[in-house]
Amino acid sequence: MHRFESENRKGPNMMRRTLVAGMVSTVLMAIVPVDFAFAAGTEVAQKIADHFSSVRTMAGEFVQFGPRGEQTGGKFYLERPGKIRFNYETPSPMRVISDGKSVVIGNLKLKTWDIYPLSKTPLALLLGDKIDLEGKMVRDVKEEPDLITIKLGDKSVFADSTITMMFDPKSFDLRQWTITDNQGKDTSVMIFNVTTGLKFDEKVFRVPYDEVQKQHSGGNPSR
Repeated sequence: MHRFESENRKGPNMMRRTLVAGMVSTVLMAIVPVDFAFAAGTEVAQKIADHFSSVRTMAGEFVQFGPRGEQTGGKFYLERPGKIRFNYETPSPMRVISDGKSVVIGNLKLKTWDIYPLSKTPLALLLGDKIDLEGKMVRDVKEEPDLITIKLGDKSVFADSTITMMFDPKSFDLRQWTITDNQGKDTSVMIFNVTTGLKFDEKVFRVPYDEVQKQHSGGNPSR
């Protein structure tokens, strides 16, 4: 994998909090019933979702903007169903990995890991075999000449947060998403230089369960 270098003046603890609030919290949404006035917009949203879910593998670069204006970037890798990895640029020691079951956020410098069930994060929706919106998760759809914006949420799973995804209106390719948490704070991720149809080594999405369990068991790993 390629590594990317950028300036990062935030300490590891701040970076860790930012990632938990950003990437895993990127992982928080909210739902309200949508009436039939959204039918046309939902149809457009489903076409986009069908295109996005038809992309089985992809990789590219990303830039993340945190709620305090902090900026980080790096490389991401995605494979359906359920697998994704974010490698943050040097000097950030952070990694975010999903293997289809769990999502972990790791600090390679501090050798710490936080683990979450994939099913409890919005990544489960984005990384599914099929993204079936059915109008129930759609808060809003906006069609503009240069952008299609879809706002989603699921209060029953992700509390009072939303995710807004932005797509190219011609290619239907994902360009950016913004997570608004239950305190109204935004974390945005832009992706670019994306390549699809790739084949990854299985170790790309391997979660280091031994290290995670060793940390949480006080030094006695078990599987």
